Amino acid sequence: MSQADTETDTTTLVDRHKLAELPLASPAANRGLLEVLRRRYVLRLLVKREVQGRYEGSFLGFMWSYINPLSQFFIYWFFMGQLLARGSKFENYPVHMFAGLIIVHFFTETFGAGTRSLVGNKGLIAKMAVPREMFPVATMLVSLWHVAPQVLILTGVGLLEGWRPDAVGVLAAGAAVLIAMILGTALALLFSTANVFFRDFGSFVSIINNYIRFGVPMLYPYSLVRSALSPLLANLYLCNPVSIAVILFQRAFWVGTTDNPKRSAAESMPDHLELWTLGAIALSLLVLLFAQRVFLKFENKVPERL
Repeated sequence: MSQADTETDTTTLVDRHKLAELPLASPAANRGLLEVLRRRYVLRLLVKREVQGRYEGSFLGFMWSYINPLSQFFIYWFFMGQLLARGSKFENYPVHMFAGLIIVHFFTETFGAGTRSLVGNKGLIAKMAVPREMFPVATMLVSLWHVAPQVLILTGVGLLEGWRPDAVGVLAAGAAVLIAMILGTALALLFSTANVFFRDFGSFVSIINNYIRFGVPMLYPYSLVRSALSPLLANLYLCNPVSIAVILFQRAFWVGTTDNPKRSAAESMPDHLELWTLGAIALSLLVLLFAQRVFLKFENKVPERL
């Protein structure tokens, strides 16, 4: 064997030794949510798969996205607007409630389905080298996809009631959806990890979602909260970002349907709503950063627990 061959073999052995000393790493190099954005093609496939799975074997298919919210609105219009609110001075109660319901349903569906996403996709997690944050994010996008038909119905009803879009309302609606997206995804990341280790968290999330439906001004106006609670407790009530998101969506769609929008906004909206909105977005982002750190810490243990 020549000296050159001997040097080549020695170099190869040294390289193999260095490789052996390197720590094992997942083939799905994870940079968190940034990696999810980089793999948008796979994310689209997951969203498409989830949407098609919901309507598989259905005769009406995607039409159920319109039928379900439309039927809900008529139920609220008849039982809540015509019966319970009869004699009340509160204007367009069904629109007020349905606007809040859209945000609440978007948040709770993202939170609940996202919590179950890792356990529900354990087969894909074992086969696909993708960042596991992709599954809670995909559930959020599926929930967001179903918001569009609900907003379309709300817009049609609002137009019939005299509502006209304005710049502040458009910004308020966008901010409401953004808050629900960020906070819902954050809690989905956090609780999906916990649900892998203890399945009790799935039931715990259902309890939280039940509270959310009554702990935000959806079934009742915020003016009732302000009159019933002290200023300190009313401010604590508004520290919940979902409450701010609901109020913002009502500002966008309900206020404009009343006889006197300025008076309705003054009576049913909190003071300094802009500052509360910025605070809700900031708090949601902080929760998202915390959830991402927790998710990355326990991510490597997910496959073996599944």
